Amino acid sequence: MKKVYIIITICAVFLTTFLLGFNYKNMSEPNVFYQVYLDDEVIGVVKSKSDLERYIDREGDYIKRKYGVKKVYAPNGLEIKKITTYNQKLDSVKEVYQRIKKERPFTIKGYQVKIRQEVDSEDKSKKEERINKYYVLNQKIFKEAAESTIRIFVGKEKYEAYRNNTQKEIETTGTKVTDIYIDGDKTIKEMQIPVTEDIYTDATSLAHDLVFGKDSTTKKYVVQIGDTIEKVAFNNQISVEEFLISNSEFTSENNLLYPNQEVVIATTNPQLSVVMKEYMVEEKESSYTQKIVYDDSMLLGDEVVSQTGENGLDRISQNVKYVNGAINYVERVNKEVLKAPIEQIVTKGSHYIPNVGSTTSWGWPTESGWTISSQYAWRTNPITKRRELHDALDIAGTGYGSPIYAANNGTVVVASYTSINGNYVIINHNNGYYTYYGHMSRIIAKKGQTVARGQEIGKIGMTGQATGPHVHFGIWRGFPYYGGTALNPNNFY
Repeated sequence: MKKVYIIITICAVFLTTFLLGFNYKNMSEPNVFYQVYLDDEVIGVVKSKSDLERYIDREGDYIKRKYGVKKVYAPNGLEIKKITTYNQKLDSVKEVYQRIKKERPFTIKGYQVKIRQEVDSEDKSKKEERINKYYVLNQKIFKEAAESTIRIFVGKEKYEAYRNNTQKEIETTGTKVTDIYIDGDKTIKEMQIPVTEDIYTDATSLAHDLVFGKDSTTKKYVVQIGDTIEKVAFNNQISVEEFLISNSEFTSENNLLYPNQEVVIATTNPQLSVVMKEYMVEEKESSYTQKIVYDDSMLLGDEVVSQTGENGLDRISQNVKYVNGAINYVERVNKEVLKAPIEQIVTKGSHYIPNVGSTTSWGWPTESGWTISSQYAWRTNPITKRRELHDALDIAGTGYGSPIYAANNGTVVVASYTSINGNYVIINHNNGYYTYYGHMSRIIAKKGQTVARGQEIGKIGMTGQATGPHVHFGIWRGFPYYGGTALNPNNFY
């Protein structure tokens, strides 16, 4: 009996040792798995990281075909971390893939182009930052789109001549581009782009959106009898430049339209600031001034031309800065008088200056050598970036501090300042018309004063919202901005 007890004890010890040894062996060899996180939340455990990545790539064949890429990647925010565990539970790569697909889009390699612009906030005294993001497969697409945008705003021939250094030298008159560049804050970085984003695969579509904006709308217009490019543009609240950009078959505002022809009407919303600087030499006719002499010996209302006026000729050289095709700044470099104008002298019978202006004869408000930097037309305001009717002529090029003249006899009814037009003067010509003169560096005329046509009332400046020295010259029927109607000054000369 004692012998049997010893045998049983030995067997029990052996069996216990064997079982403990087996469990110890299992405990000493844990599993190496991979835990999958999406934004730090565990969504599964897989045996192989590479198997999951290959499965994602293989299931993304439709994405590869759409974008022409060779590889599809996991979503942004997905991490696969190696873990050591005794837990035997695993998920299949298919199960984990389906969970990922449900939560987040997969990605492809490409580049994000970020463009920052300052725009007006609802509080016009403050600025706010606007950021637009564009996604491209490679940097070449953005480079080609940017060059295409430059060609649109600068002109293909002018840009190629500048880039290839084949511009003609100025002998007597002409223009020469001195610089072309894209201004503003833009950054380009490589990243994995979610396939739910708008990803540009060609430069043409990106160039369109850089010129017109992502949310641009276009419409067709059918040309009517008597239409001109200028008339169609104005009636559809776009500028002539915008018309030419949208209708590349036209090269000039002087091109002819024919009835029933279809043209495109689109408003530009440039996402890049294309800057062109140009040196320009022009010969401009300088209008003669008219001097009125009052003779008490002549009857009131009688007048005679005592000396006939003659226009002169000046050679003007100036630096002009364009932003997205519109004049932004004009700086006079030199003025050479080739022929001096001869003043016209008109003698009128009266011993006082009449405060009633002529309705048929208007004087130019600046000295000679001027440039119209902005016409009476629809445009995007270079300061506020908003669409508006520019209800006057911006006359530049005569130089900071040069004279501003009254366009007709009348009474000064306003000589004041606003944050938009700076120092400004309004003259009532007592014949139904008013004239408006803005951005003066200095006001000379005084409120209540009677002024004569050609009399100096202020100096050219850039007070208020102005990109360069000029005078904002408007002609109104009725009081400006308070019941009056803005008229095109070009129709008065």
